[in-house]
Amino acid sequence: MKITTPASRPIGPQAPTGRTDAAGHPAQGAGASGPSSAQVALSPASRQLLALQSGDNDIDVERVAAIRTAIASGQLQIDTGRIADSLIASARDLLK
Repeated sequence: MKITTPASRPIGPQAPTGRTDAAGHPAQGAGASGPSSAQVALSPASRQLLALQSGDNDIDVERVAAIRTAIASGQLQIDTGRIADSLIASARDLLK
């Protein structure tokens, strides 16, 4: 299994697309002249996602490097019984 960080793109303003609606009229806001502004209220979930993108990762990079080294050298010991017990417990929780 390869552990990599997901490629993420920052969320920012989008450029106008020049789209039209079904009747062929310019989409709302397209081609508007003069200064305009809009106020947007973000939901708590949106604020949480933005906070997660701020770069604060909960991944212990040193621990990941140690696990990679142990796998590469064949020294990683896997307790299959513990994994099986956790899977069974998780399945039981889902069935409740």
